Amino acid sequence: MTEDDAQAWLVETLHVSRETLAQLAAYRDLVLAETAHQNLIARSTFDVFWARHIVDSAQLLLHASAAPTGAWLDLGSGAGLPGIVLALLCDRDIHMVEERRGRIAFLNRVVEALDLRNAYVHGCKVEALRLPPAAVITARAFAPLPKLLALGHRFSTPETLWLLPKGRSAREEVENVRGAWHGLFHVEQSITDAEAAILVARQVRKGKPS
Repeated sequence: MTEDDAQAWLVETLHVSRETLAQLAAYRDLVLAETAHQNLIARSTFDVFWARHIVDSAQLLLHASAAPTGAWLDLGSGAGLPGIVLALLCDRDIHMVEERRGRIAFLNRVVEALDLRNAYVHGCKVEALRLPPAAVITARAFAPLPKLLALGHRFSTPETLWLLPKGRSAREEVENVRGAWHGLFHVEQSITDAEAAILVARQVRKGKPS
């Protein structure tokens, strides 16, 4: 997927407006500029930012239509991927959790610069977070699946939809948590990377000790 293809996909698939494309472009500029000061993204992805980061985040919306109403919780938001992209593309409240001080400051600057009224930055460890259950939980390159489920479970209900971008090991990760965790798990192919996937889960609950 080229950068032109990525922007065309946003318009054709998600009906992204010209104004929102401009905001996404402004976000890209902010990330690239900040990466000179802290390691937000790999420099090798600068020239493929629209495909590698924006569309990679935006594609989660294709799987969120069945989620209940309510907020979206993004664990370990880092540079704001997918949280900032989602806040620009949907009407849900987006709660981004990040514990690293430099990234917290950056996320707050982005929220202010882009005037994102539905984006909230929580500068703390997930263990210290105090929020009601979310409709959707996501995390991109945050933690292995067992730790992610353990940390995020208290923010979920049986109806919560989990959308977890993963690499080629997605199916193996699901098999490795069976017994410790139950639920409806399936794996969707990423549209931006043939070796990546999105783990979709709901009715996630702890298994009984054997």
